[in-house]
Amino acid sequence: MADADQPERRKRRNLLQSYYGASEDNDEIDTPSDPCDIDGKGFQPQLYLDQLLLKKSLTELMDKEGEMTSAIKSLDSSMQTLVYENYNKFIGATDTIRKMKNDFVRMEEEMDLLSQNMNSIVTFSTDITSTLYERRAKISQLHGVHSLLKKLQYLFDLPQKLQKFIDNHDYSLAVRCYLQTQAVVNRYKDMPSFQGIHSECETIVRDLKVKLKLKFRDHESTAQELSECVDLLLKLNEPAASLYEEYLAHAQEKLSEDLNELQKQIELKQAGPEVDNTDISILSVDILEFVDIGCNRFLSNMCLVIASYTEMFLHQSKNLENDLEMVALQMLNQFVWRLMDQYFQHIETRLRLEESSTDTALLVRALDRFSRRLQAMNKLLPNTDFASAGNDIVLKIACEKMHQYLDTLKMQFADSVADVRHNLASPKLLSKSVQDGKMSLSELLDTLNQSVVDQVKATLEHLQSFIESGLTYATTRHFRTTYCSEVRKLLVSYLNHLYSVAKDYCDTNTVSGPPLLLILARFSSDMGHSTAMYLLGYVDELFISDSSKATPIGSLCENFKEIGQKLLNHYVRIQGQVISQLLRKSVETRDWLNTIEPRTVRAVMKRVIEDITAIDTLVSQLFEEGVRKERSSDSSRRTLNYSSASKHPSKHNWTYASSINSTLMSNIQKLFSEKIEIFTAIEFNKVSILTGIIKISLKTFLECVRLRSFGTYGLQQIQVDTHYLQLYLWRFVSDENIVHSLLDEIVNSAVHRCVEPTLMEPSIVELICDQG
Repeated sequence: MADADQPERRKRRNLLQSYYGASEDNDEIDTPSDPCDIDGKGFQPQLYLDQLLLKKSLTELMDKEGEMTSAIKSLDSSMQTLVYENYNKFIGATDTIRKMKNDFVRMEEEMDLLSQNMNSIVTFSTDITSTLYERRAKISQLHGVHSLLKKLQYLFDLPQKLQKFIDNHDYSLAVRCYLQTQAVVNRYKDMPSFQGIHSECETIVRDLKVKLKLKFRDHESTAQELSECVDLLLKLNEPAASLYEEYLAHAQEKLSEDLNELQKQIELKQAGPEVDNTDISILSVDILEFVDIGCNRFLSNMCLVIASYTEMFLHQSKNLENDLEMVALQMLNQFVWRLMDQYFQHIETRLRLEESSTDTALLVRALDRFSRRLQAMNKLLPNTDFASAGNDIVLKIACEKMHQYLDTLKMQFADSVADVRHNLASPKLLSKSVQDGKMSLSELLDTLNQSVVDQVKATLEHLQSFIESGLTYATTRHFRTTYCSEVRKLLVSYLNHLYSVAKDYCDTNTVSGPPLLLILARFSSDMGHSTAMYLLGYVDELFISDSSKATPIGSLCENFKEIGQKLLNHYVRIQGQVISQLLRKSVETRDWLNTIEPRTVRAVMKRVIEDITAIDTLVSQLFEEGVRKERSSDSSRRTLNYSSASKHPSKHNWTYASSINSTLMSNIQKLFSEKIEIFTAIEFNKVSILTGIIKISLKTFLECVRLRSFGTYGLQQIQVDTHYLQLYLWRFVSDENIVHSLLDEIVNSAVHRCVEPTLMEPSIVELICDQG
């Protein structure tokens, strides 16, 4: 019995191993059995017990016993749980099988009933077929005849139906009825019975085409009605090209009215407010309203025309040939661009009329609205770019506005310079300068500098409004790059204009007061050292531009420094010429041979000191003191070389009793004296400016003395005058030796040109000068 069950057990074991993925053979091959492994297949209890007895102590054996007892209890509990769960599953499966058995019994009864019903249906169908078999052919024939008669009746009634539909203005239904029967009527039109139907239908269809064309040309027709007319005419085989032309011609009439209205607005704006216009409907509007009229009327109607044309002709290209579709698209593009060019011309003309307007914000809003609406049009018509053409106009207008601001800046600078000249010429200011010794040249310079900076900043802020965030046209890279570059060029042009204005004042023919030259010289110097760089940095900060292509800042600054130096040199020459003129007239208009003995300093010398003192006061308001060479302690009371020469003949000065030629001694003195450069570069400080003026003045005095002949008293008068000049001029120059040397040369020249050279005692000269 056990042998008989052995194969069955092996079969069940193999099934379980295959289900759980176990492999007894592999385990036996891969892992050798351990007889002491209690969980292994080759476990031998006796051997395991013997091993425990040999290796474990009594305590360890008792612990092992407790451990094994706990494990046995745990395994027993797990087995009981497993058996209970499997029993519950078995009970559930038994209930499920019992329920399925009951369901299948009921389903079997329903299938039997269905089979019986199908057999009944088949029986009835066979009976009906056998009964009607003989009449089927006749019924089919009669049905065909009936259908044919209905069609014939429909054809005979077709002209009346078409006319009825047309009278009721139901053109679409009339066209549909005609198209449904057109093939049949055309096929049998040669038969006598169908000739009348064919001719009547053709006449009615021709009348229908005429009515559709009249409606198509009607100005009061809506876009939907036009689209319906075109659709029906195309279905009636009307030539598509003629429909294109008629539709565009009809649309052009309405669009031309919109363009004419824009033209009237332009003419009103050009005529100005003085035109008497009583028609309220065509009153002049501002630029924003003008753009709104163009967008809301012309562009809206243009978009409607494009959409309708596309819907009627291009979207129905499946009914047209490819060549006709290309012709339709080409005609539309030519039509649109022709009218859009006129629209762009009107917009550009009207925008140019805003040059005198100061409301930049309104102009920017108008440009943005114009550009934004053009971008929406690009989506309607393929292969067109109205937005780019509009942006080009916006950029052109913005640049023209920019040049208008440049002209305004130039006029403002001219006004600022005029204000400076007016303040300099003010009697109140002049009297104040004479009485108080204070003339607010520094304030005028600060005002001029600040006005230039403020005007440029205000202009740049106005120009920045053209590229504010949110503007449609400003988002394009081409516009922003070009515009920012043009703004920087504007500032450079303005700075070059300032340079040109300053350069014009260097012209000797330009009539301008010396104080103005002094202010412009300091203004140009400030521009070259700081203001120009500040303004260029400010514009680069506001307008991000490609500075690699910009005008170098260094060249502009050097130009301003150069023109500032020229203006300062020009000021020194003019002031030197003014004082030189006084000295030249004082020498040329006096009879030096027959003059009386000097008792005082001539008034012209006092006037020279006063003028130089006034110049010193003016220059000190704009320029720093400067560097002077160390002075001797008695500079104000220094006696010129001629006095010492008269007292000490042994020092090879003027000793007329000596046998040595005085001319030779003078020439020897010049060899050892330092050469004085008269026209040298003037530094931007007070000492250098006054030194240049005094050198020019004394050099003129020297040359005038060389051209005159002197008597004894004339020589002594020159001696007194030069000593008086020496008492005051040394404090204005950078090196007092310059004044001493030039005054020594003046007296030496007078001595050489004197008939009887006899010098006055130094004490008497000092006494006369003190009294003067």
